[in-house]
Amino acid sequence: MRTRCFLVFLLAPIPSLFAQELALTLEEAVAMALRQSPEVRLAGFEERKAQEAVRLARDPFLPKIAGGSGLAYSNGFPLSIEGSAPSIFQAQAVQFLFNRPQSYRVEQAREEARGAAVSAAASRVDAAHRAAVLFLQAERASRLLAVVRQQVESLEQAAEVTRLRVAEGRELPIEVKRAELGLARARQRLASLEAERDYYTGSLATLLGLDPDRPIRLLSAERKQWSLPASEEAAVQAALDYSPEVRRLESALRAKDYEIRSHQAERLPRLDLVAQYSVLGRYNNYEDFFRKFQRHNGQIGFAFQIPAFRSAASLAREAQSAADAARLRIELERARRQTVVETRRLWRQVGEAEGAREVARLDLEVARQQLSLLLAQFEEGRASLRQVEEARVAESEKWVAFWDRQYALERAQLDLLRATGQLGAVLR
Repeated sequence: MRTRCFLVFLLAPIPSLFAQELALTLEEAVAMALRQSPEVRLAGFEERKAQEAVRLARDPFLPKIAGGSGLAYSNGFPLSIEGSAPSIFQAQAVQFLFNRPQSYRVEQAREEARGAAVSAAASRVDAAHRAAVLFLQAERASRLLAVVRQQVESLEQAAEVTRLRVAEGRELPIEVKRAELGLARARQRLASLEAERDYYTGSLATLLGLDPDRPIRLLSAERKQWSLPASEEAAVQAALDYSPEVRRLESALRAKDYEIRSHQAERLPRLDLVAQYSVLGRYNNYEDFFRKFQRHNGQIGFAFQIPAFRSAASLAREAQSAADAARLRIELERARRQTVVETRRLWRQVGEAEGAREVARLDLEVARQQLSLLLAQFEEGRASLRQVEEARVAESEKWVAFWDRQYALERAQLDLLRATGQLGAVLR
């Protein structure tokens, strides 16, 4: 028994150590986030609650039928039980036929449900955007890791060459210290990038609803060019049409308008359908106090209510709703203006990132050509190995700058696509 328990304890960590690696492309990561992200699922619950609120508001317009009994023994005159005569069995039915305040509350609930749907859709877009950004950040860290590893190898060779030259008396001893300093910085950078990659892959796994310790391998396939809006004005118009904040505030304002109307409609008459059926018993002394006894009894008709005037509470609630509507109009106008300003900033940011990426690409081309020239000179004996390794280090720095600019460009494009509502269509 002890041996069995020891083996269970020993083998318990094995499944986590050998967790299956998950290979993902950018599109697959986004699709998985839309399916199983906790944020998306939570937003779905809120949307469901808002939809059920519509059913709750419509409920009074549906007939309510209840059956039961007022079974009781009577001594003397048959008194009423909860407003009904004592009966063996009784059934009641009620339904709103005309009730304008409640009708407006139904419309208010529908608008609030539309607003919840807008928020849920925005949560899905946010999850897709976060998944894409985390994928790009992890991909950038992985690419930089490969570059810095090569840089470390080049610096190690350069440091070794420097030690030999110092031993031969062809370099000052301080050059060894400089070479070792550069190598230590590169190794520190390598460790930092490894931690950065692990953090972003763990964050991506968490967003996808997975174990953060599950290994993820990023498939950096060649991606098609993302389709951006044709012009700055087109981007602004698309952002205004899509903006979840603007649409949510518009829906909230319409809902508040229905709320105001519901308060104002409290001065209107109301009409309800009422029906009742009872089975009476002789033991309740009906024959002793009424001229005629009938076992089966029923009635159906309408109940009218005509308010004489609106109460002070109704007027106060209307004033409160009107103040809320005025506040929502101000917030809506502010949201529209902010959307325009933010979209223009994102559009220009994409242009700046494209220019910076092109400069980094040209700078990289120059560094690569310089390395090619030094390699040719090294073959001819006109350049030293140290110069070649230093050129390789310089080239790796240009690669680092290029991948940084590439990530900045793709991040700027994602931000613009998110703002204009085109992110989902692009990343399918």
